[in-house]
Amino acid sequence: MAHAVMGLVRRSDNRLAEAQSELETAISLDRNNAFAFRQLGLQPELTIQYVEKALRISPRKALVPSYLFIGLSHLFVGRTDEAMGFLRKARAQNFRIWYARLTLAGALGLTGDLEEAHGEIAEALKLKPEITSIVKWRAYLMTTGHASAPWQALMDRTVYAGLRRAGFPDE
Repeated sequence: MAHAVMGLVRRSDNRLAEAQSELETAISLDRNNAFAFRQLGLQPELTIQYVEKALRISPRKALVPSYLFIGLSHLFVGRTDEAMGFLRKARAQNFRIWYARLTLAGALGLTGDLEEAHGEIAEALKLKPEITSIVKWRAYLMTTGHASAPWQALMDRTVYAGLRRAGFPDE
């Protein structure tokens, strides 16, 4: 578990190669370490494979983040239909998770379903009233280790673009 936590720390510091090495070491030492699989899957290019493995190992742990990251991965590679299914599943697992709602709103904005996107944005703002713009969401992501340049570039092309289309402000 120490290697898995060190992987999380390295990923938070945007030292992705070192993070991957630590997480792979954790998995080699414990093939059932769902936490390590989940953390390794937070690197966009690996998400679907590793997070689905984590769900098989520990299906009741962290379902919302797991479904959210699988949905985001599909969205990042342009598979919007597959993304929508996982993003809706993430929201359905817990309606009170604001970032799942904002992510779904961004995907809805990309598809042109602006009315539903507005509804998701409104619900997200009720849950987390201080996240009123993309800039504020980015700042929040800085504190969670999801603010690496590659991650933000993917968010810009997809989720943030959809949110802008739905009228969510940049600042």
